Amino acid sequence: MSRSTVLPPLVAQDAATGGGPRGCGDLSLRIERGPREVFCGLTGIVWLHRKMQDAFFLVVGSRTCAHLIQSAAGVMIFAEPRFATAIIDERDLAGIADAHAELDRVVTQLLTRRPEIRTLFLVGSCPSEVIKLDLSRAAARLSHQFMPSVRVLSYSGSGIETTFTQGEDACLAALVPTAPMPETVDTEPELLVVGALADIVEDQFRRLLKDMGLERVQFLPARRAIDLPRLGPQTRYVLAQPFLTDTARALDNRGAQRIPAPMPLGAEGTTGWFEAIARTFSIAPERVQAVLAAPRARAQAALARHRESLQGKRVFFFPDSQLEVPLARLLAQELGMVLTEVGTPYLHREHLAADLAALPAGTTLVEGQHVDQQLDRCRAAAPDLVVCGLGLANPLEAEGYTTKWAIELVFSPIHGYEQAGDLAELFARPLRRRQLLAA
Repeated sequence: MSRSTVLPPLVAQDAATGGGPRGCGDLSLRIERGPREVFCGLTGIVWLHRKMQDAFFLVVGSRTCAHLIQSAAGVMIFAEPRFATAIIDERDLAGIADAHAELDRVVTQLLTRRPEIRTLFLVGSCPSEVIKLDLSRAAARLSHQFMPSVRVLSYSGSGIETTFTQGEDACLAALVPTAPMPETVDTEPELLVVGALADIVEDQFRRLLKDMGLERVQFLPARRAIDLPRLGPQTRYVLAQPFLTDTARALDNRGAQRIPAPMPLGAEGTTGWFEAIARTFSIAPERVQAVLAAPRARAQAALARHRESLQGKRVFFFPDSQLEVPLARLLAQELGMVLTEVGTPYLHREHLAADLAALPAGTTLVEGQHVDQQLDRCRAAAPDLVVCGLGLANPLEAEGYTTKWAIELVFSPIHGYEQAGDLAELFARPLRRRQLLAA
């Protein structure tokens, strides 16, 4: 089943005109419900365990869950990563074993063997959902048992409920309620950047924000999960990822205030992101311009090297990571690509208002998925490049289409000025490969 509607014109802030309103044309929105082709939320562990160096992720699931994460992470057999799977077997599924007792035993063994763990996430999966294992209750019990040396939290990465980036959203949303409140009610406003970023990107953002005059800057997640910022009415948070709906809601419930901004992708998206922060903290536009001018110019030059090969090329997005809208904005606005269809698993209009406003008039957006119908539309559009999940990439390549794996856009550092050229390269490379094969 699917239905279509039209989004009313959206309004964004245009820094080039002094922050005045800038309209865009109507965007066609198609809402689809049907068979989907997505990764499950367990995949988020792959980048989250790299980011939070003192955290351990224990998936309560099946051997299939273990194989999925192992394959996605590419961990060698002799490595000892900070994730594992507590296997639910036939005895658990049949209700013969006491699942909570088994989980307690596995956690005790793990924490005895790995005393460096400071935060343990119990991650739900499809099997744990099927047997109705209450991981939130287990986390509370285990956290009390091992306090204060270890904090135990839980969230769901079940493929029944989540797409693969929603695993990060659920994880960060579980962290927010455990953060301390400010010591006084009149604390000066502080900036919180929300979303897992590569350390090199975090360092770049922190340096630019400091040059703009912002010293009190925190990141969620921090490099150590135990280092949670004080969250309350003094917190002004800005999203660095578009898929953090539950996390934003948890922050709102703590009294924090969101800074509306585009996602920091490419030269223009990153500039708009920093300018939105600057307006919130009343930083003089002249100072902002002085700080951002050089890195913005470098990003524009890096993008220009790929614009010639990408301009005019037609691109089709299947829904996968929820990054589709800001990526489509980048490809159309900064690289001159033509958007044939932009699919996304979920569309949060408020969080993506600035990126939606910068899309070309008439862009077709699809929220949700009926994979068979979308495949038919893709074939009819005959795009030069298809951005999709791994499950669709190989079949489409066999039909002669050029594809880009959406998951690589999550695993790679793509945010900010210095990564703009690398991000464009991810789209230019498959087209270049196709040209070489055809030669």
